[in-house]
This record gives sequence, structure tokens and C-alpha cells, in this order.
Amino acid sequence: MCQALVDARIKAGLSQKELADKLRHHQSFVARIESGERRIDVVELIALSRAVGFNPFEILASVEAATEPDHRI
Repeated sequence: MCQALVDARIKAGLSQKELADKLRHHQSFVARIESGERRIDVVELIALSRAVGFNPFEILASVEAATEPDHRI
């Protein structure tokens, strides 16, 4: 998911700082999400999708496709 979020942000022409400003957070917040240091919940995914302009279902579909059937949580 991290790489999909990075790709969506870059495709939208946004820097981490610009995205963070839209989300009313610090740039380090976006960096932690994109590096995988911080996981996001569904509500945060929706907020990110609105700020960046991507379809959250497409991101989820890519994550689902890349997840092994026996993946442990």
C-alpha cells in the first residue's frame, strides 16, 4: 500500500509537504505513512484519497492482489 500511496501522490504532482498541508499535518506524518512506519485506518485512507484525488477502492484492489492468500496479521 505504501508504494501505491507514493505513486498516487507523485501522479497528482504533490510533494509530501503539499499533501501534509492539505491534511493539516506535518510532512513527517506523510513520510511515516509512505515508509510503512505508520499504518493507516480506513478513515485515513479516505482522507488521503480525497486530498490526493485517487479512488481508494483501486488502492485496496492493488493491495488485495499483492497479498498472499495465507498472509498472517
